[in-house]
Amino acid sequence: MRKWIVPGVLLLAMVSLAWWRYGRGVSPAPPSAPKNSSQASSKAFGQTKENEVSKPASSPDDMVFIPGGSFSMGTDRAWETLCDVPGSTVDATPIHPVHVDPFWMDEHEVTNGEFEAFVKATGYVTIAEQTPTAEEFPGAPAEALVAGSVVFKPTSQPVPLDNHFQWWTYVKGANWRQPDGPGSKAEDNVPVVHVAWEDADAYARWAGKRLPTEAEWEFAARGGLSGMLYAWGDQLKMNGRFMCNSYQGKFPVSDTGEDGYVSAAPVKRYPANGYGLYDMAGNVWEWCSDWYDFDYYKTFLAGNVAHNPTGPTRSFDPSEPGVMKKVHRGGSFLCTDQYCSRYMNGTRGKGDWRTGTNHVGFRCVKDYTP
Repeated sequence: MRKWIVPGVLLLAMVSLAWWRYGRGVSPAPPSAPKNSSQASSKAFGQTKENEVSKPASSPDDMVFIPGGSFSMGTDRAWETLCDVPGSTVDATPIHPVHVDPFWMDEHEVTNGEFEAFVKATGYVTIAEQTPTAEEFPGAPAEALVAGSVVFKPTSQPVPLDNHFQWWTYVKGANWRQPDGPGSKAEDNVPVVHVAWEDADAYARWAGKRLPTEAEWEFAARGGLSGMLYAWGDQLKMNGRFMCNSYQGKFPVSDTGEDGYVSAAPVKRYPANGYGLYDMAGNVWEWCSDWYDFDYYKTFLAGNVAHNPTGPTRSFDPSEPGVMKKVHRGGSFLCTDQYCSRYMNGTRGKGDWRTGTNHVGFRCVKDYTP
C-alpha cells in the first residue's frame, strides 16, 4: 500500500495532488551561495584496480561487461564549489574504498520501446497509471485523486531556487506513454520515464536482470578512470563538444538546448565512457537498488574495503524523515551548476520509491558467472 507523508502543517484543502503524492520525491534547495568556478581536484582518490578477469567472448544483447574491481567511491568535499547551491554533494562524502565483482550492465538506459515490450508481455500497469485512493491520501480533495505524474514546466521568469514546486507540476494523464501529459507521445528510442522504483524493479525481474547497486553503478560510470569529475574526464566539454545531455541557459526559465536537446534525448547520442556505456551522466536519473541514507557513507570511515555493498537496511533523509527513498544516480537533462550539478561522478540523488517523474528512468545489470 502506498503511504505518503504530508509536510509539517496541513496544506490548503485544494492543494494539488503533486504536493500530496509526488512532492516527496524532490527536496527543496537551500539558499544559493557564490560558486568558485576553479576546477576541483583531490588526492584522496586511489587508483582503480580492475579484477583480473578475461572479457567473455559473447555478451547478452545490448549489455556491456564490467570487470569490477577496487576503486574510491564518493566525492571530495571540494566539489561543493562547483554548484551554486551548497550541500548538494555532502551526502556523497567521505571518499571510501569499495570492491565490486564483475557484472553485465545495459549499455544504455531502458527505452520506451523496451518497456512497451514488457508491458505487452505482462499487462503491467505503472503506478503513474493507477488512480490514487482516499485511503492512500487521507484528506486530499476528491478532484485531486486522478492518475498522473509530475512534469517539469519552465517558469515564465527567473525565480528564487528555494521552492521546487515552482517548476514541477502534477499533470493528469502523464505517464510513460504520455511523458508530457495527454497529447504527447513516447518515442521508442528515448529512455522510459515516469517509472517508480517498483516499476523499474518489475521490468528488471521480467528481463532476467536486476537494478544495479549504487556501488556497481558508480564503478561502471567511472569507466576505469579514478577521481575524475565526469564519466569522461575533468572537463564538462571535450574539444568544444558536449558530452552529455544537461541544462544550458537560465534555470528554470529556459534551456537553450546547446547540447542538442531540451528534454530527454534518444539513447546513445553522446560518446560512451571507457566501458562502452552511454549516458552515465545527464539525460535521465537512474534508479539503483539501494535505500537512500544521508549518512550511509560514514559507515566506511574505518577505511576497510567494502565488498559488494548493497546499501543501508533502512532509508533516512533528514530533510524528509519517514519518507522511504531509493538512490538515484547520474543526473538528468535538468542538471546545471546553477541548481543541481549531480551529473558529476560520485554524487547522489534520491527519490520516494513510489514516485516517478519525467526525468527519472533506469538501466539494468546482470550477474556475471564465469
